[in-house]
Amino acid sequence: MTKQALIAQIQQKKSFLCIGLDVDLDKIPPHLLETTDPIFEFNKQIIDATHELAVAYKPNTAFYEAYGLDGWRSLEKTIDYLNEKYPEIFTIADAKRGDIGNTSTRYAKAFFENMNFDALTVAPYMGQDSVEPFLAFSDKFTILLALTSNKGSLDFQGLQTDNLRVFEKVLQKSLTWKGSEQLMYVIGATKPEYFKEIRKIIPNHFLLVPGIGAQGGNLEAVCEYGLNNDIGLLINSSRGIIYAGNGLDFAQKAKQKALELQRQMKRILNNQ
Repeated sequence: MTKQALIAQIQQKKSFLCIGLDVDLDKIPPHLLETTDPIFEFNKQIIDATHELAVAYKPNTAFYEAYGLDGWRSLEKTIDYLNEKYPEIFTIADAKRGDIGNTSTRYAKAFFENMNFDALTVAPYMGQDSVEPFLAFSDKFTILLALTSNKGSLDFQGLQTDNLRVFEKVLQKSLTWKGSEQLMYVIGATKPEYFKEIRKIIPNHFLLVPGIGAQGGNLEAVCEYGLNNDIGLLINSSRGIIYAGNGLDFAQKAKQKALELQRQMKRILNNQ
């Protein structure tokens, strides 16, 4: 998918909502456990109920890897379903990969070619030659971990290096890499005070923003400094949407939660 196609979808739906598909068999409605593939059935119903409100879906691969081959097959069925039935939707594999060059190339082939995700989260710790192999794939996006939403993120990301903190150094340095126009960045919603400075370094790139909802992030605070001329935000919500209900109507409950966020986003976009 191209960046312009993503922007067009955001404008059409008046939404920049990304729904995280983090499936835990201990949390899904009990009646689904009787199906042949509970994980896929859960995802399918969530997607069918919310696809008009969301512009992206983000399966976290750990929630599938935890169930071995069966879990991985459910992930493959989920991405195949999205690509076949809702090809306009932006798909993100939240796998946090990154390794020496030839290994990164293999990770990229797995997610971009074999599974046909649009984007993949990547850790920058190993530097330029560990990230550039992902950037070599046209119309695919590498979402670099920059300032994450977890409590311990500032242990390293917030350390001062010269006049910049580590996460700012990551942002600045990554712009010099070949294919940097294909970069997006993870910036946690739990740290909205940083968005103004972040936009000074990367004014034109998309930010994937986790932490809205269950982790306490505030949508309006993020949008105040995070929005750019292309919208430039993908706001992720996982648990707050997909586990809104636990009965036969769980998908409709998820749709109601997604609609609440989408309506907030529509108001924000209309006031730009």
